[in-house]
Amino acid sequence: MTNSIKKDLGKNTFQFDVNVTWSQVQDKYDAAFDQIAAETQIEGFRRGKAPKNILSKHIKKDLVYKKLVELLIPELYSDLIKQENLQPLVPPQVSLLKAKENEDWSLRIIVAQKPIINLNNYQDEIKKAKAELKQDDIWVPGKDKQKETEDQIKQKQSKTLNKILEVLLKKTIIEISDIIIEQELNKKLSQLVDDVSKIGLKMEAYLQSKNETMESIKNKYKTEIEETYKLEFALEAIAEEAKIVVEKADLESLFSQIKEPEKRKEAEKNSYFYASLVRRQKTLDYLLGL
Repeated sequence: MTNSIKKDLGKNTFQFDVNVTWSQVQDKYDAAFDQIAAETQIEGFRRGKAPKNILSKHIKKDLVYKKLVELLIPELYSDLIKQENLQPLVPPQVSLLKAKENEDWSLRIIVAQKPIINLNNYQDEIKKAKAELKQDDIWVPGKDKQKETEDQIKQKQSKTLNKILEVLLKKTIIEISDIIIEQELNKKLSQLVDDVSKIGLKMEAYLQSKNETMESIKNKYKTEIEETYKLEFALEAIAEEAKIVVEKADLESLFSQIKEPEKRKEAEKNSYFYASLVRRQKTLDYLLGL
């Protein structure tokens, strides 16, 4: 059992200060040393076969401790998830608070949990919003399909769906961990830097051309991330509440549309991903039919 002190940081974010006994550290040190030794080549010996006293002179302690931390943290985190019944959404933030030889170690692990969602009477709110649309703009499944072109149907469906998503964004109550937002923001900013670099621009020139600052870009990205997560969590919660499931036949129907055997085989390997897409579409169809 992991010995830790738990602190609620709000927004479904929890901090755990974990104590690791020196005995545990020593055990992991030996395991880390053995892993490095197995890949160490010393003249006169086969790889990994030199005596330990000789290996100890060639393998630096810093290298062993680095490997030790790589082995220790996943194990502690895994134990913590089971012990605290956690549902983390992104990798944890981990920092070493204390790490001295011959003393217990202390680590801080911050975990972002799946948020609690309040859908806030979404069905009535969506019905009310649809009623406010002009009658000709509302898309109703199966209604007068023969009198409308495919483009007209798609336009109405898109307009109705946008209104529904607006309602979900406005009415859904959810607190998303700052850690989730921060990690996604860093990903988007890194991607932006790469994209700008590929077209041969410096970031300053790019921002100037867009009449933006790095701060304004961050704020835009942050809003996009928050809205995306809010909608995804809301749709997931609605799917759970409405008991929307993906049947085997749904996936078979989807995969049968892929004509090239290799591409179909690849898609079937990622059936979990495609199942999530199908469930999302079924949820949107359910909302359109309210």
